[in-house]
This record gives sequence, C-alpha cells and structure tokens, in this order.
Amino acid sequence: MTTILLVAERDQQGEISQASLQSVAAASGLSDAQITVAVTGEASGSASSLPVEKVVSISEISSGDSGIYEQATADVAALVASTNPDVVLFNKSDFGSVVGARLAFRTDSAFAADCTEISNASGSVSVTRPVYGGSALAEFEIASSPAIVTLRAGAYEPTSKTGSPSVETAAAGSADIRASVTDTVAEARDGVRLEDANFVVSGGRGLGGPEPFSVLTDLANALGGAVGASRAACDAGWIDHSHQVGLTGKSVSPDVYVAVGISGASQHMAGCSSSRAIVAINKDGDSNIFKEARFGVVGDWEKVLPSFLATVRELKA
Repeated sequence: MTTILLVAERDQQGEISQASLQSVAAASGLSDAQITVAVTGEASGSASSLPVEKVVSISEISSGDSGIYEQATADVAALVASTNPDVVLFNKSDFGSVVGARLAFRTDSAFAADCTEISNASGSVSVTRPVYGGSALAEFEIASSPAIVTLRAGAYEPTSKTGSPSVETAAAGSADIRASVTDTVAEARDGVRLEDANFVVSGGRGLGGPEPFSVLTDLANALGGAVGASRAACDAGWIDHSHQVGLTGKSVSPDVYVAVGISGASQHMAGCSSSRAIVAINKDGDSNIFKEARFGVVGDWEKVLPSFLATVRELKA
C-alpha cells in the first residue's frame, strides 16, 4: 500500500482548484494508493466529495499568514508526523513551493519540485522533472520516505470522479509565528488568469515594441484566452512582468499556445513546454521555436496575425 498525503488548494470560489484535481488524478495513478487530502478551512463543497479515502481539515490561512504559511507548514508537519505517509503531494504554486520546501527541511526529506510525472511502478517513488532550463527531462528515484513532491499544473488531466471520503478536523500544529503580512497589493486583471487559460497568445522580442501587444490581446480575447510574453518583451517594458512565461516567470499548460516573435529559448520553453499544441509565428525559419511547435508559420507577424484573427472571428460568428 502507498499512503499519500495530498495538500489541496482552493480556487477563488472556495472549491478545490483544477490543479489540485490534477494532483488527485496523479495520486490515484500510483500503485495501491491510499489517499488522504488536507484542505485549509472547512472540508465543504467539492472537498467533501473527492474520490479519496479521507479529507482532513487544517487551519484556515489567515490574511497575516498568506504568502508565509507558517501555520499551514506546522499543520502539515504535524499530519506527516502522525500519519507517516509515503508521499506528500503539493501543487507547484506559491503555497506548495513554500510549504513543501519548509516541510522537507523540517522532516529531513527529499524534495522534488516542478514535476511533470510521478509513479511507483518499480516499488519506489520516481518523478520526472525538467532540467537544464527545461531543455531536457530527467527521471529521479526517491529512496527515502516521505517523498515530498510538487506537481506542475497541466501535467495531468483533472479527475472528474467523485467519492464519499471520511471527513476529520486535525488539531493545529505548533507554529512559531515570526512574521506577519500587514498589507497586500492585488494584481489588477481582466478576464481569465494566465495560468488557467486554455488559449495563450504570447509575444516576444520579434514584435519590435509594445504596440503589437494590442493585436495579441484582440486575438486572445477572440479565443477566450490570455496574453503572455517572453522575458525579453517584459524586460523591455513592452508589457508588465505579470505576463511573463518561462523559467523565471509563470508556467502555463493551455490547449493551444501561440508564440509570436518568440525565438524559443530553453528558458521560455520551460514555462510552456507542457502546452498541448504550440503554434509558432516567426519570420526566422531557423528559430528553435519551430522545433517545439506542432504548427508553424514562417512569416512576418504583421501579415499573418490579421488573417489569423479574422479567421478566428469568422469561425466563432
């Protein structure tokens, strides 16, 4: 039997996030899996009908602990100490990255971050994750227990199954609160979040300036998606860094990723390589992006995008 503690997250509506449902699917694929899900706050809504054995409610995240997660770290550490799981699974998110790394330090355990696959077919836990800036994938075997893993969003399809887990409330762990958030600044955003979009239209250095991003925005809106960018475009001040996709930006896993004027450097591909289909538009036919793309157009974006946009609008009319 493989015992798994999956630390789930909620979306803005308070339901279990799509990324956490993907993690449930990944955990369910492990051999002889027995899954316990930990959720912050009450185990209500979709949390109470997950296809797992048990749901455990831990402390709700307070506004002063948001982004620091000292209480959540203490709660999860206490659960690990009392249940001794073989695997502790997080999403690759701000929450999962912070709590997962702290938990690994506290328990002196192996920590594998940003994984795209997890299995235990060989008897021990194995994970696959990007290396060398996303230019290669490597498989690691974790011999120690527990194996603490964060999963990249989009690596698995979210589970659609439901169940009737037992629901418990865990006692709060002992947390030494040494810092508190006194104020936050919310990112202004219209439409779908970049990380959640099924269609992403990204621009790079090849666009030549900030003005073309208005065309990319029109295409993204027509597709019901979001606008992304390469680091070069963000560093040039053409678009805010909140749109940056890549190793030092956001990771996205849309159904379609449209890369316009992007060369396809490994640092950028690390953030979009799990897209189901990449469409490249670049006037340089030797660009690396064409090696990664399923579909490609060698040409000037100024001539290609208007026809692309017109066709999308016509098909949706």
